[in-house]
Amino acid sequence: MLSEEKAMEILETYDLTGSYRSTAALCGVDHHTVRRYVAARAAGLDPAATIGRPKVADPFTDKITEWIERSSGRVRADVVHRKLTDMGFVGSERTTRRVVAKLRSEFERSRHRVYKPWITEPGLWLQFDWGQGPRVAGRPSMLFCAWLAWSRFRVILACSDRTFPSLVSAIDRTLRAIGGAPTYLLTDNEKTVTDHHVAGVAVRNRELLGVAHYYGVAVHTCVVADPESKGGTEATVRIAKADVLPRPDNLVADYADFGSLERACSAATERFNTRVHRETGARPVERLELERPHLHQVPKEPYTVAFGQTRTVSWSSLISFEGARYSVPHELCAEVVFVRRDGEEVVITGMRPEGAAEVARHKVATPGQLVLSDGHYPPRPRVPGRAPRATTPGEAEFLAIGEGARRYVAEAAAIGERHIQERMTEALVLLASSDRGLLDEALGLAAMAGRFAPGDLASIVATRREPLRRPSEDHSLQPGTAAWSKLGTIQ
Repeated sequence: MLSEEKAMEILETYDLTGSYRSTAALCGVDHHTVRRYVAARAAGLDPAATIGRPKVADPFTDKITEWIERSSGRVRADVVHRKLTDMGFVGSERTTRRVVAKLRSEFERSRHRVYKPWITEPGLWLQFDWGQGPRVAGRPSMLFCAWLAWSRFRVILACSDRTFPSLVSAIDRTLRAIGGAPTYLLTDNEKTVTDHHVAGVAVRNRELLGVAHYYGVAVHTCVVADPESKGGTEATVRIAKADVLPRPDNLVADYADFGSLERACSAATERFNTRVHRETGARPVERLELERPHLHQVPKEPYTVAFGQTRTVSWSSLISFEGARYSVPHELCAEVVFVRRDGEEVVITGMRPEGAAEVARHKVATPGQLVLSDGHYPPRPRVPGRAPRATTPGEAEFLAIGEGARRYVAEAAAIGERHIQERMTEALVLLASSDRGLLDEALGLAAMAGRFAPGDLASIVATRREPLRRPSEDHSLQPGTAAWSKLGTIQ
């Protein structure tokens, strides 16, 4: 193809000479080229445009287009080639592939969905969704991921399941984390939100409508396969899984307990909200401060109707439910908690500063049973009066030797040793000529071995003073075989 400058030169020369051959000789081109350029100009066409030539696949183009539309653009080129061959097509399979690729591209372009960018406003939209969490102590968990659309502020919470009470608890904690409630809640079409669809319209779960009315929000559900309404929360779920779930690419280890998972979610939330967002160029936590005045106030008390029956925790950190007693964390003693039955488990929900949250979960017990969890109770303090304490200066001097001395007194008293005072005096005499650490070690060994007789302590100290004797390799206690020679030869 000639350049635009060359084409202008050809036309200018032709206007001057009025001859195809003269123009061709002057411009150094073929006279047929001059004729084509002059004819295209006369017809009002672009002289540089390529003139299409008939192709071997042109008679079959309509049929190929029909097959592409019938298969919604999924038909394979090799299948098309076999069908065309049966219809008399003489081209190669490569030609068929090029034609199918071109027609399929046109088909997809004609049906391509154009998205109008979603311009968010402060205080309007909060999106949330669920993601599968890691297994903790053999139990599955869920990640509740919320995203405030304008400020890009994210909240990630660990939940035991995705039941309706867990959803209500997560919503309450999220609203308190962002410091207010938006106008709309946008989520997916799951059973806790949408009962069913009629004529393509989502029918809301009536229980969720009560929650929405309590917090003063309107619940909307996403449009299927719509990135504008689902992209934000799906991205939040994706990055939460990438940071929280134990995977080879993030070096996160398995979680020993549910508290470790909760702490990991809190750390991920803080990390996401304090770094500069790629699109807004600002930190989400800073934009939240600008958006917070557009949010309305959250009720002081959580929506507790879905959490079950109320119970007051006793000073033994227990509640009673359906005839059985279950333990709860000791921090909730004398507090009111909510208890419900979820299948074969009893779920207990308590009030925390950040909102309502699950605090305990037990297997259902039969009436009269007591179900305890060691983690719900603090480490048991030493019972007063059991630990040795000095009442005289001599006892104080002896107990000051160390832990071994205290153990010596406790063990001797436990077996009823009547001469403890004499043994303590012996120890103080040895202290004058022995190292304190060595004597304390000897007292501990005596307590463990139960050696409380006179002189036992001095014997142990003396043994600990002497270096360890190792037998020489020149001597062995193994008996010899010389005695066998006296038996004679066996006939």
